[in-house]
Amino acid sequence: MEAEKVKGFCQVVISSNLRDGMSHLIQSSGLGGLQHNTVLVGWPRSWRQKEDHQTWRNFIELVRETTAGHLALLVAKNVAMFPGNQERFSEGHIDVWWIVHDGGMLMLLPFLLRHHKVWRKCKMRIFTVAQMDDNSIQMKKDLTTFLYHLRITAEVEVVEMHESDISAYTYEKTLVMEQRSQILKQMHLTKNEREREIQSITDESRGSIRRKNPSNTRLRLNVPEEQVGDGEEKPEEEVQLIHDKNATTFSSSSQSPGDEVESAPEKVHLTWTKEKSVAEKNKSKSPVSPEGIKDFFNMKPNQSNVRRMHTAVKLNEVIVKKSQDAKLVLLNMPGPPRNRKGDENYMEFLEVLTEHLDRVLLVRGGGREVITIYS
Repeated sequence: MEAEKVKGFCQVVISSNLRDGMSHLIQSSGLGGLQHNTVLVGWPRSWRQKEDHQTWRNFIELVRETTAGHLALLVAKNVAMFPGNQERFSEGHIDVWWIVHDGGMLMLLPFLLRHHKVWRKCKMRIFTVAQMDDNSIQMKKDLTTFLYHLRITAEVEVVEMHESDISAYTYEKTLVMEQRSQILKQMHLTKNEREREIQSITDESRGSIRRKNPSNTRLRLNVPEEQVGDGEEKPEEEVQLIHDKNATTFSSSSQSPGDEVESAPEKVHLTWTKEKSVAEKNKSKSPVSPEGIKDFFNMKPNQSNVRRMHTAVKLNEVIVKKSQDAKLVLLNMPGPPRNRKGDENYMEFLEVLTEHLDRVLLVRGGGREVITIYS
């Protein structure tokens, strides 16, 4: 605080571990009635490389605790690229991606930043996302009027996003995310052995999915050569998996590399050899071998994960196209899943949503912020 010349009250909390210490600090900070309403943290930069994963688990618990305490949360990503107090931006933009209205915190932050000498010469742009059936012209007029009453000077742009089909890139990214989680749970190797094994499996499976134009209605999947057959006729048994009939489903079977796979409305038919079926039944009885691990690459990703990843990928494409050169990008931060089994997927979605951007500030309102035109 002395180095940055910040005035305030310092409070020290002694705790047996970091997670409890952060929880105590969030709940007890302040002096009498003068208490904080916002928590600022940095994004766990190397959360994928950590061996014990405790870093990102602490981060998600912090998000849950701030939500329970009705506190606003600011997550700064790529902190090392943020300017110091002595730097000055002579030009540039502060871009706000207003996806969900959560009380107006997203509007207030860039307005306050522009009162600081570092950001003073930056212009403010506000992007809001609309579907194709929304009235984009009226939305822009309403938002411009709202900003006028708030006395905030900003350029407004409404971005229309198409409800396109799920691309092969999204499907592959979701699949890789789930495979990594499953493999790390099943394997009992050292860190170096684990990294080498996963890399070899990943390299081998890369050819199994070809990226195709997102506007196409079909997904082309290539099956690795060893799965097509070894020249022998083997007995087969058919396994049927029942999925939600409203969800988008994909069918994967042992076909030639040139065949196209169409989605089925209710059932997905997977044809396994008898040996594969027996191996699947005995999986829990014997240690996992590299051959067993390769079967993870025949798995189908969870359809809700595919839809969420589709949203993150498409939104990131639009944000990068419009705001790649912005000095700072602010956007809404979605809340963590209720089911803690999806915590790692939640981190992956946020990573995909903000990749290829220099400075990002994720904003999650606490529910108590009210910005009104009546003052």
